[in-house]
Amino acid sequence: MSLSDSDSSSSYGAEYKSLKQVSRERLLHEMLRSAKTGDSKSTWKVLIMDKLTVKIMSHSCKMADITDEGVSLVEDIYKRRQPLPTMDAIYFIQPIKENIIMFLSDMSGRKPLYRKAFVFFSSPIARELVMEIKKDAQVLPRIGALREMNLEYFTIDSQGFITNNERALEELFGDEVNNRKAVECLHVMATRIATVFASLREFPFVRFRAAKSLDATTMTTFHDLIPTKLAAGVWDCLVKYKKTIPNFPQTETCELLIIDRTIDQIAPVIHEWTYDAMCRDLLNMEGNKYVHEVPSKTGGPPERKEVLLEDHDPIWLELRHAHIADASERLHEKMTSFISKNKAAQIQHGSRGSGEMSTRDLQKMVQALPQYSEQIDKLSLHVEIAGKINRIIRETGLRELGQLEQDIVFGDAGMKDVIKFLTTKEDTSRENKLRLLMILAAIYPEKFEGEKGQNLMRVARLTDEDAIAINNLRMLGGEPDTKKTSTSSFALKFDMHKKKRAARKDRSGEEETWQLSRFYPIIEELIEKVSKNELSKQDYPCLNDPSPTVHGTPYAGSPYSGSVTHNPPAHSMRSRRTPTWARPRGSDDGYSSDSVLKHASSDFKKMGQRIFIFIVGGATRSELRICHKLTGKLKREVILGSSSIDDPAQFITKLKMLATQELSLDDLQI
Repeated sequence: MSLSDSDSSSSYGAEYKSLKQVSRERLLHEMLRSAKTGDSKSTWKVLIMDKLTVKIMSHSCKMADITDEGVSLVEDIYKRRQPLPTMDAIYFIQPIKENIIMFLSDMSGRKPLYRKAFVFFSSPIARELVMEIKKDAQVLPRIGALREMNLEYFTIDSQGFITNNERALEELFGDEVNNRKAVECLHVMATRIATVFASLREFPFVRFRAAKSLDATTMTTFHDLIPTKLAAGVWDCLVKYKKTIPNFPQTETCELLIIDRTIDQIAPVIHEWTYDAMCRDLLNMEGNKYVHEVPSKTGGPPERKEVLLEDHDPIWLELRHAHIADASERLHEKMTSFISKNKAAQIQHGSRGSGEMSTRDLQKMVQALPQYSEQIDKLSLHVEIAGKINRIIRETGLRELGQLEQDIVFGDAGMKDVIKFLTTKEDTSRENKLRLLMILAAIYPEKFEGEKGQNLMRVARLTDEDAIAINNLRMLGGEPDTKKTSTSSFALKFDMHKKKRAARKDRSGEEETWQLSRFYPIIEELIEKVSKNELSKQDYPCLNDPSPTVHGTPYAGSPYSGSVTHNPPAHSMRSRRTPTWARPRGSDDGYSSDSVLKHASSDFKKMGQRIFIFIVGGATRSELRICHKLTGKLKREVILGSSSIDDPAQFITKLKMLATQELSLDDLQI
C-alpha cells in the first residue's frame, strides 16, 4: 500500500463539465465506485465522514446518488458506531490528527469495526501522519486504499464555490492581536482553493491585488497584504501538485485573480433586484431551503412543504438572475400559456367572467385542476414566491429606497437627499436605514467622523451596535485622511471637496432596461480587464511572472493602474429619465432569463480559458450573477470563489464582530 493521488483525468475525457459536475463525479466515481474491489462488487459499504466532508458531499451529491454507488449507511467519525466486521468502510476525511486517531482506533485491535478501509483525504496529508498510519502493523493490511482526493470546497453553483471560512472577515480584518488565527485562516483557505484546481486539472496564472501604501512613510499592514499572502499560499500548493498529481498541467491553462472585500464595500449591502438575491434578502430562507404551504390533497388544512431552490429546478434556473419584475411577468405568461393550452382550465376561466385575471387567481385555478402536475407544482411555487417578494417591496416602500441607493452610488444624490429620506420615511426598517448609511459611509467616509457621524445616527434612530457596523465598514476600507484631497484606499479616487461623488460610472454600451438595475459590482470591470489583458501589472502582479505578451501592458485609463498616461473616453451621465419597471420584451441585456438560458446552453468547448476570481471576506449574489453574465459575454467561463457567500444581513452581522472591544473613532484612526 502506498499513498497515491487520485487521478481524475481519465474519468472525464475531453468533454466539458462544470465544477459542480466534476466534483460530483469525482466523489461518486473516483472515490465511492473505486472502493468496489474484486471480491466485494455486490457488497454494501459504510461511508464515514467528518463535519466538513459531510458538507462537501452534500453540496455536490444527493443521498440517492450515494446509495446508487453501494453505500447503505453514512456515519459521523466522531460518533459511537456499531461494529460491522463483515462490511467495508470508505473514509472521506480531512487529514488532521484527530481524524487519524479515530481511524486507527476503528481499524486496530483483534476486532476492527470494519473488514477493510478505503481512506480518502480531502486535502494533502502531512508526512508525519502517513508515518503514524504506516507504523501500525495491525491496521496496515486492513487498508484497501489510502489516497488524497484533493477536494475540499463547497460547490454553491455550477460556477461558484466557497472555502467555508465563515469567520474570515473577523479573523483577517478585525483586531490584529491574534496573528496566529489569521495565518491559519489563510493557510486553510489557500489549501482549499488549490483543491479546486486539482479537481479541474487547471494550472492558473496567479494574480492578486497588491498592497497599496498612501506614501513611502506609511507602513504596510497585515490587512493590506491579505491577497498577497493568500496568493503565495495557493502558489505553494500548486507547485506541489505539479510534481505529485498525475496529468496535472505543467503550463498555465487559466487565470486566477485574488482580491478581498475591501475592493467593493457597497455590493454586500445595496439591494440587488434579481429574483435570486431578493429571495435571500427578503424571505427567511435557510441556505437554499424555502418553506411554504401547499393545499392538502385530502382536503384538510394546508401542509408545510420544504423545497430547494437549486439547479435541478428549470424555472429557478431560468429566472434566478432575472430582475424581479421580469421574473414576475414571465411567471404570469407561463401560467396564462398553460391555461390557454388546457381545456379544463379554459372552462374554469370562462366561468369567472372575461376580465383579466391576476397571477394569483390563475395559480388558484390551476391548483384546482385534477391533472395538477409536478411541472405546475413548480410553477405555482415560483408564482407564490414572486408574489410574496412583490408584496414586501410594496409594503416596505423598497422601490423608493432602492432608487435612492442607486442615485447615491452613481453621484445623482447626496447627503441632503439621505437626510430628507430619513426624516420623511420614518417607518423604514432599521436594517434598511443602516444599509443606506453604510452605502453613504463607503462613499463619504468623512461624514461619519465624530459629531457629524453621531448626528446622522440620531436622525436615522440607529443604535450603538449599528454605529459599530458603520465604523467597521470604514475600518475595512481604510480611514480617510482628511488632510489629503483624495482617499486612495477606496476602489475609486474621490475629490474630498466635491458635494456629490460617484462610486460607479454608468456602463457605456449597456442600456438600462430595468429600473434599479444600474448598479454593478466592481468585479465586473476587473473580470473584463483580465479578459482583455488590460489589468495593471503594478496593481495586480502575477506570481508566474509571465511575459508581456500574455497579459499585455497595464490599461492606461484603468482606475486601478499606477499611472495614467491618457484618459479613456468620457462617460456621458444619462439624463434622469425614469426607466420602466417592466422592460421591453425584445431586449437582451445579459440579465434576462432568455439570455441566461442561451448562455447556459453555450458550447463551452468553444470558449477560451477559464477565469477564476476569489474574494477574501465573503462574496455576494450580485457577484455570482456577474460571473454567469460575463461567461456569455466574454465567451470564457468565469468561476467565482470566496471564503463564504453572504446575504446583506449576514454581512452586517459579521461586520459587527470585527472588533472584539468597542473602539472609538480615535482608536480606529491609529
